[in-house]
Amino acid sequence: MLSSVAAAVIPCLGRLTVTSDHGTAPAPGSIIVANHTSLADPGVVLAALLRLDIEPVVMATAGLWRVPVLGRFLERGGHVPVHRGTHRAAEALDTAAAALGAGRHVLIYGEGRLPLRTDGAEAPPERFRSGLARLAHASGAPVVPLGQAGARRVTSGSGAKQIAGFLTAPARRPRLHVHLGSPVHLPPGIAAATATAREAVTTAWRTAAGHLGEPAAAVPAPATGR
Repeated sequence: MLSSVAAAVIPCLGRLTVTSDHGTAPAPGSIIVANHTSLADPGVVLAALLRLDIEPVVMATAGLWRVPVLGRFLERGGHVPVHRGTHRAAEALDTAAAALGAGRHVLIYGEGRLPLRTDGAEAPPERFRSGLARLAHASGAPVVPLGQAGARRVTSGSGAKQIAGFLTAPARRPRLHVHLGSPVHLPPGIAAATATAREAVTTAWRTAAGHLGEPAAAVPAPATGR
């Protein structure tokens, strides 16, 4: 349901194009890891994946389940709330692993947060948290990198700019692009696996940004972390 809503709304906000290294959708039970740049990009990513016949289970911050309407969509779709910084945080990985075992695709944002920048430019993914690597090691699932670009042109910056961006996007219709890369093998060790995943998503992001000719902001340091 959430993917269908995104597929209906995103074309009203911008012009979405999608490319993929795959002849078909990734194997069932794959982890799709994406870069996170804007409040708009989850909708962009879901709309793009639906074009590839993928309706993933999404791992997202638990606070979204308290948002009216959105919370009901998330609950009905079997998406996974992540209770960061609490004793329930590990539950999300167990729930996601069960979804992978049932053959569902799971979408996770490696950075786990939006960038603090207020400009609308593109930039490589920031530091990844360790959850992706831990989920991949625990489940043995393939990891597929996804890069998206253009969502910051829909909305970014301060609260007032976010609202203005959404309201004016239908008139501006910024270009949006999503690129799905080839599966990557993550090495043993959380730090090494996290770095490898971030590099793969950065490569997919560069492909997406290249389709749009988007200017890039300063490149963050290639660090890893929890």
